[in-house]
Amino acid sequence: MANLTNNIRPVEQANVDGKIVLVRADLNVPMDGARISDTTRISRIAPTLRHLAHRGARIVVMSHFGRPNGKASPACSLKPVTAALADILEIPVGFASDCVGENAKNAISEHGAGEAVLLENLRFHPGEEANETGFARQLAALGDIYVNDAFSCCHRAHASIEAIARLMPSFGGLSLIAELSTLDSTLRDPKRPIVALIGGAKVSSKIPTLENLIPKMDAIIVGGGMANTFLLALGFSVGKSLAEPQLVDVARNIVTQAEKAGCEIVLPTDVVVADEFKAGSRHCVTAIVNVPDDGMILDIGPRAIADLTSRLEHVRTLLWNGPLGAFELDPFGKATLAVARAAGKLTQANSLTTVAGGGDTVAALNAAGVSDQFTFVSTAGGAFLEWLEGKTLPGVAALIESSSTNERFE
Repeated sequence: MANLTNNIRPVEQANVDGKIVLVRADLNVPMDGARISDTTRISRIAPTLRHLAHRGARIVVMSHFGRPNGKASPACSLKPVTAALADILEIPVGFASDCVGENAKNAISEHGAGEAVLLENLRFHPGEEANETGFARQLAALGDIYVNDAFSCCHRAHASIEAIARLMPSFGGLSLIAELSTLDSTLRDPKRPIVALIGGAKVSSKIPTLENLIPKMDAIIVGGGMANTFLLALGFSVGKSLAEPQLVDVARNIVTQAEKAGCEIVLPTDVVVADEFKAGSRHCVTAIVNVPDDGMILDIGPRAIADLTSRLEHVRTLLWNGPLGAFELDPFGKATLAVARAAGKLTQANSLTTVAGGGDTVAALNAAGVSDQFTFVSTAGGAFLEWLEGKTLPGVAALIESSSTNERFE
């Protein structure tokens, strides 16, 4: 399998001195009122923006924010992000009240080498999500070079991700290249044994992921509500737990595929059963053969936790997407937190390589206090999942195509 990043020109190869460089970032940051509650996404793109500033580029940052549905909306303005961006970068950052046209051009003209301008929300224009070439041309007209440093958006065929890369010299940003390289090598040439922990509420959302991973993994640990459907498929009662009875045949087929591929499907031997889906609800631990008809499985039990932490000691690569239980409800996050901490400890001891991604997964690792202990934690949600499914990401494909034909721009 070829290394994807070998086919994308990195930003270090771009001649940026005195040039206007358009950088696609993901600044769709969480807000608490007017305050940014988590600046992780800004920190992820900071190395690329500092790199460009130090090399004399005039930086123009583009991003979406929220879902304004193609219309300007004060609630979805990127303006509040400007100050945080300037604080983290420690360079002057201006703001343009539009992402195309005279407003954008004028704001850019007011800033010189080593400085940046943040454009208003791309999604204020319907051409962005429609991937319109005309809108992409308006964006491209603002600069000389395009850099994509938003891996988390690369599963979207949007104008600022896909169409623009075909219109001007295009490069991968430091964060995007690092993320692609890590994810690519995890499946292409992993240290074995390699195990995937795949959790979440529904099997239906993870079928392509499981089918793509089976031939690549030595084992797949199935957690969360989706494990209940597999238990049903194997003949166990799951009471009133979240499950998808209509997919038991699909689950059986996945188990059969795994058996043929030599990939073990790991399910819990005991579970935590509660009266209702509610924090602090009455609960008990039971073997999977004894789940009561009125019980709801919300976590895996202590024997299952011990089994997983023991297994990790013999694993060399762990790929994690999704929680083991209802970790957001106390006390049903015990398994997710315990296994995360065990994985973090083994990673710090250099005996395990850990790669994790997805919104719930990142939240769980943060809750466990181990995000900085894992080898790599992707902030991408949909893009990470589609990568797990083996899909071609439009933004990555456009960069690869553009990198092979960039000579026509130069």
